[in-house]
Amino acid sequence: MKHLRAFIILLIMGAAYSVSAKDGVERPKLVVGLVIDQMRWDYLYRYYDLYGSTGFKRLLKDGFSCENTMINYVPTFTAPGHTCIYSGSVPSIHGIAGNNWIDNTTGKGVYCTDDNTVHMVGTTDPAAPPMSPRNLLTSTITDELRLATNMGSKVYGVAIKDRSSILPAGHMANAAYWIDDSTGSFNSSSYYSNPNPTWLQAFNNRHIADSLIKLNWELLLPATSYSQSLEDASRYERSFKGEKAPIFPHKIESLTGKSRYNAFKATPAGNTITFDLARACIEGEQLGAGKNADFLCISLSSTDYAGHQFGPNSVEIEDMYLRLDREIGDYLSYLDNTVGKGKYLLFLTADHGAAHNPQFLIDEELPAGVMNNGITAELKQYLKAKTGRDSIVKGFENYQYYIDEQFISKAGLDREQIKKYMVEFLKGKKEIAYVADLERLYEAQLPEPLKTMVVNGYNRNRSGVVQVVLNPAWYENSGPITGTTHGTWNPYDSHIPLLWFGWHVPKGASNKVCHMTDIAATLAAMLHVQQPNGCIGEPIEEIFGK
Repeated sequence: MKHLRAFIILLIMGAAYSVSAKDGVERPKLVVGLVIDQMRWDYLYRYYDLYGSTGFKRLLKDGFSCENTMINYVPTFTAPGHTCIYSGSVPSIHGIAGNNWIDNTTGKGVYCTDDNTVHMVGTTDPAAPPMSPRNLLTSTITDELRLATNMGSKVYGVAIKDRSSILPAGHMANAAYWIDDSTGSFNSSSYYSNPNPTWLQAFNNRHIADSLIKLNWELLLPATSYSQSLEDASRYERSFKGEKAPIFPHKIESLTGKSRYNAFKATPAGNTITFDLARACIEGEQLGAGKNADFLCISLSSTDYAGHQFGPNSVEIEDMYLRLDREIGDYLSYLDNTVGKGKYLLFLTADHGAAHNPQFLIDEELPAGVMNNGITAELKQYLKAKTGRDSIVKGFENYQYYIDEQFISKAGLDREQIKKYMVEFLKGKKEIAYVADLERLYEAQLPEPLKTMVVNGYNRNRSGVVQVVLNPAWYENSGPITGTTHGTWNPYDSHIPLLWFGWHVPKGASNKVCHMTDIAATLAAMLHVQQPNGCIGEPIEEIFGK
């Protein structure tokens, strides 16, 4: 029935969006994917009264908002999120099990976009690891567009974070660009056919990051305007290096080296330079000017860096989004003037949300807390007492415990019994709501939709063997309880914005539940291309007036 309904939707869309033998398949001139890293859904409305008319409000008024868009897997991190948006798939299938994971066949740690078969281009930093999308096991909507047009469509990815540029752009992208932490310029890798074009060299030669750093971070509005934040000098925040307190103005110009650019990435200026690069890419590659639809993947990473450092209730995050609102408005105006109103399709979403700072919640009499490294140390001691061995636990990533498969095999230990010991121990911890053997999920006493989210997030080669689910408002943290993080199933991490705007998008909103996996399926239907080869999503009917 599910597949029949999807087929009927495609037939309806085929009638709604005419295909002319003379003019070819009807598509927008340019598709722009705008992913805002760590944007909670409620940020659309939390700061609404201070937003201008050209940014978020324009998207909400003149576009279509899917108000109940949910992530349908755990862990809710950056790499899986960006991959899910563009693949319509989940970690169990697309293989991006986290930002980092342990390869169960080799026992080695893996970063999501590591690739030692390529080399970096455009950086002089010998420590910069080479990157590509090769760890991604499925195609993306950007790959499918390239295939559908016999490589005629151009695809580019731009972001401060490497993974946020590489994974959305897919395997067949013309190029992906991300920032060099040692210089503030943008670089790429030899994986791509044209990783360092003339226009990018000219862009880097402008040293825009250095110019923006000199401006420091001042408040956009008078301090009394920030009504959705705690006091500026909050104990729930973390200072920039060299600061005495995390308060405005943030003067980062005095920093040097990587510290300078790392601080820059956590300011609104990081969004500014990303939009600048997106404009330069459109002009340098003439995106939207050819006979085929082109695709530009933009990810804004500074929102995530600032969120981790300052948390959702900070003046910094409020100022970040007020400035971002204006940046979005400027970029929409730019697209209107360069590509043309109604000729581009833009969608805005997020890779995940963020929790409130747990200490803040505790102070407000709400249950919350953190799980620290002490539990892992206790678990290792428990297993040693049970087995006589202390090298069993390999690591803890993505709220999953990995075991040393090679050691267990060589030592002749009972692997199934070890997992039972782990579950038995972890169930006794007050921080933990549920524990599940990931290889026996059919036995796990997990409520829906949590059980399905765990199943969707489990990749047997790249995930651990035991999943822990913390109590609501709890997260893993080993240092001072400042800022925030994400990664859990809870709505604050899994409820994301999804706005559609421009070409063939009706005005309106829907509170019907849809999922992150539906984004790529909807794009495939709108563009008349095949869904990505691991896609499990469905087209969002409301976008087509149904």
